[in-house]
Amino acid sequence: MVYFLQTEGIISQIFFFLMFFVFVFLYPRLMLSQLIYKLDQSARKMEEMSHKANLMTAKKASKHPSKEIKNAINEFTDFFVVEPSAIDPYGLVRKIDQTIRGMESRFSEFVDEIAGGKSYKEKQELNYGLRAAIGLRQISKIVRHFVEMAKKFKNLQIAMILQMQLPIIEKIAESEFHGTEAFMSGWPIGDSIGPLVAASFVDKSEEIAEDVVAGKTAINGRTCFVLKAKGPEPHLGRIDEAIEYLMKRNSISRVITIDAAQKLEGEKSGSVAEGIGFAMGGIGQREMIENVLLPKKIPVDSIVVKVGMEDAIMPMKKDVFKSLPKVKTFVEKAVSRSKKGQKVIIIGVGNSSGVGDTKKTVGDVENIVNELDKQYKKVAKEKKGRWF
Repeated sequence: MVYFLQTEGIISQIFFFLMFFVFVFLYPRLMLSQLIYKLDQSARKMEEMSHKANLMTAKKASKHPSKEIKNAINEFTDFFVVEPSAIDPYGLVRKIDQTIRGMESRFSEFVDEIAGGKSYKEKQELNYGLRAAIGLRQISKIVRHFVEMAKKFKNLQIAMILQMQLPIIEKIAESEFHGTEAFMSGWPIGDSIGPLVAASFVDKSEEIAEDVVAGKTAINGRTCFVLKAKGPEPHLGRIDEAIEYLMKRNSISRVITIDAAQKLEGEKSGSVAEGIGFAMGGIGQREMIENVLLPKKIPVDSIVVKVGMEDAIMPMKKDVFKSLPKVKTFVEKAVSRSKKGQKVIIIGVGNSSGVGDTKKTVGDVENIVNELDKQYKKVAKEKKGRWF
């Protein structure tokens, strides 16, 4: 009996060690296989979104797009921009500006090639829709690259790093897809809140620089020049040229910028904050503007509307639109910091997609935002009602 118990104990120990070594060698492979399967599904989902975005672009170019147009768009979504060398920093901003201008020209040329018969508004919508589609294509390609790397080298670490980042990547990819739809449809996006605030101040405006309009109004006894990118077509405009134009002809005492800014998690979307400095995303224009304003010691106020990480390029949410009255109050307070009789520049920074150039167009934006809000709520309700 004692011998039998000793034998059984030895067998149990041998079995335990065998299972231990099996799990040591096999578990990582099982885990890798499971991770790669999930990552591959996500990569396929992003590739499908990219394909739909390209198809949406093709249908914007032509109601019945030919195979040549579809192929041309698929090829163009691999478009890239090589940033200038920073080894010699002198004049780097000018080099960046020249590169960006070259990129803008290339987009316009391509849109003319595939949609020459379209109106200017439709071409601009197609132009900016293509940019969002390119962003989505690049995301899908990068995700696919790391999935294939994990497969090729059977590298669990690569797969785990990608899995940890995937929820954020998927959100960004979805925002690029919805951004493509917004541009193609001529809807306002989250980044359009700056131009919308600017438009709400003026009754009429005129183009004073490349794709930039200016209106004139009086606020609390101060003369205010209100700038925004030309709309309702998608534009960003040459704000730097518009500022230079106004400053050559007027003595400016203060500059006020309004823009969308990424909120922190926990902050309310559509909340408003103020500070100092020229609120403007990207590189190139802001640096040139600062080189003009800061040496003259002109105060620069910044008012931002907080939006989610993915909301800037997506159709404008109702919470963002509802910030309009509060932002206007902040602007009026900032204007009052200058002396009566002085001249102030107010700039609505951001993409003018779906936003006209005067206050009478604000109602149109509100109607679109309300209609989109109904669709958001409907989709959210459907998701809530599902089992999984």
